[in-house]
Amino acid sequence: MNVRAIASFGLFILIYNGLSFYIGWNVWVWLNTSFSFESVWLYSLVFALLAYGYLIGRFSLSFFKIAGAYWIGFFQYALLLFPIANVVVFLLNRLTGVSLDSAIMYTGLVTALSLVVIFLIGTFQAYRPVKRTYSLSIPKQGARPSSIKIAMASDMHFGALSGKGHLKRLVKEIEAIQPDMVVFPGDIIDDSPDVFKKKNMGDVMKQIKAPLGVYGVLGNHEYYGRQVQEIINELAASGVTMLTDDSLLVDDRFYIAGRRDRTDKNRLSVEALLGDLDHHKPIILLDHQPFELDRAEQAGADLMLSGHTHRGQMYPNNWITRRMYEVDWGYLKKDSLHTIVSSGFGFWGPPLRIGSRSEIWEITVTMGTQSKKRTT
Repeated sequence: MNVRAIASFGLFILIYNGLSFYIGWNVWVWLNTSFSFESVWLYSLVFALLAYGYLIGRFSLSFFKIAGAYWIGFFQYALLLFPIANVVVFLLNRLTGVSLDSAIMYTGLVTALSLVVIFLIGTFQAYRPVKRTYSLSIPKQGARPSSIKIAMASDMHFGALSGKGHLKRLVKEIEAIQPDMVVFPGDIIDDSPDVFKKKNMGDVMKQIKAPLGVYGVLGNHEYYGRQVQEIINELAASGVTMLTDDSLLVDDRFYIAGRRDRTDKNRLSVEALLGDLDHHKPIILLDHQPFELDRAEQAGADLMLSGHTHRGQMYPNNWITRRMYEVDWGYLKKDSLHTIVSSGFGFWGPPLRIGSRSEIWEITVTMGTQSKKRTT
C-alpha cells in the first residue's frame, strides 16, 4: 500500500469516525434526556461495535455482519434526518419557548418513528420483488425466426441476509415466468460461498430449470472474498453454467457470452470475446457492470444484460448512479445494441430498498426476420 493510499484511507477513517460521533452524540443526548440513560461506557461500546460491525463481521461472527449491515442503512438516513432534527430543536427552543428537554424529547421521538417507517418500507421493498417485462427484436437475417423468453435476476448477494428464504422466492418467481432461458448477471453470492454452502442453498438453486439453460457470470462481490474458483464450482454444482470470458452457441440459434467482472484486470476485452463468433446470429452478452456500451455494440453484441448499480438501492443514492452510468436501470437502445440493467433481486448491506425495488425481469426476444401474415 503506497503513501497516497494510506493517506486516503486515513482521511476516510477520520471523516467516518467524525460522522459516527455526530450520530452517536445525537442518539446519546436523546436517550439521556428522554429516558435518563447514563451508562456512557456501555453505550459507547455498543455504538462502536455497531459502527464497525460490518468490518468485524468479515473476520468474526456473522451476527456482527448482520448488525453492521443494518447500521449502514441507519448511518445514511441518520445523516439525512439528524441535521433537520437539530434545526427543529433549535427553532422550537428559541422561537416558541418550548423547553430544551421537551424539544429534544419530542423531536427525537418523531425522528425515531421516521427511521422505523423507513426501515419497514425498505425491508418490504427488499424482500418482496416485482416482475418487470420487456419485449425486443433482433432482426438479423442469419437468425432462425423464433422468440425466446428470458428470466433475468442479478445481484442476489446470497449470504447471511439474502438467505435461503429469498432464494426460494427467486425459484418461485422463475417458475411463474416459465422461461426458455435463465440468466444471472453477477453478484450471485455475497463475497464468500461459506453461508451459501452452510445453508445448503445449492440444493434450492438446483430447482431452477430452463430448456435452453441457466447461465451466470461473476460480479465484483464474487472477487472480494478471494474465493472465486470455489464460488464458480459451487454455482456449477448448483446447476448454473458460469461463463467466465466464454461463449456458447445455444440451440444453433444464438450465442450467450459472459465476461468476467471488470474487477478482474486480466479479463478478455469484449472484442476478443466476441470476435470469432458468427455475427450473423444474435449475440446475448452478460456483463455485470454496465460499462463500455459503445465497445460492446461495435464488437457485435445485440443484447447486453447487466446489474451492479442496484439503482442506488437507498434514496437518494440513485442520483449518484444516474450520473455514473449511461444507463443505471431499465432499458436503453444504442444503435443496434439493446441494453437492460436490473436493480437486482437482492441487496448489498442492509436489507433496505428506498427509491428502488428488488426485481426480476421477463424479457421476450424475437429473433430473425418474422414473416408477416396477410390479413383479409
